Amino acid sequence: MRTVASILWQRLDAPGHDACRLERSETAWQLDGAAVFRQADGRIAQLHYRVRCDLHWHTQWGTVRGWLGDATVDFSVAHDAHGRWLLNDTPVPELAHCIDLDLGFTPATNLIPLRRLQLAQGERAAAPAAWLDLEGGELGLLEQHYERCGESAYDYRAERFDYAARLEVTAEGFVRDYPERWVIVPS
Repeated sequence: MRTVASILWQRLDAPGHDACRLERSETAWQLDGAAVFRQADGRIAQLHYRVRCDLHWHTQWGTVRGWLGDATVDFSVAHDAHGRWLLNDTPVPELAHCIDLDLGFTPATNLIPLRRLQLAQGERAAAPAAWLDLEGGELGLLEQHYERCGESAYDYRAERFDYAARLEVTAEGFVRDYPERWVIVPS
């Protein structure tokens, strides 16, 4: 794997940071990162994540390992060649229409649909994702919508969380400013 870009975010709604790098090989893209933050309930989290996509930005697999409070976190997500999603080897058939994996605790995985969709200015698209719920230990549906509204800006909407905002992104597709959630730490 060759490193393409790295980023460091600061969490805005609670103390925390997230560091991620984007890597590429001849056959795949990979996000490799670590997030440390305090939950609203006071629990501290330390999570290492890795998500692998093919060259067309279709998620192949992802892992999340670490801890949340006194609980160990160890999830493995796979998206096989038949479009089936598996969480720790258990099939999740209701997500067969999803292409992307979303890890809600990090802005890193927003890069995946942004790179895959390659929207032109003024274009919009739905990007339903398999969303890893750390609290519930489940893989569920996250309906997401993106509309490119500038060279480096997208209007983003996720009804599940009653959230809508304008995301500013870097040239590589990392979210630079995720209002009320995350912001890039300048170098």
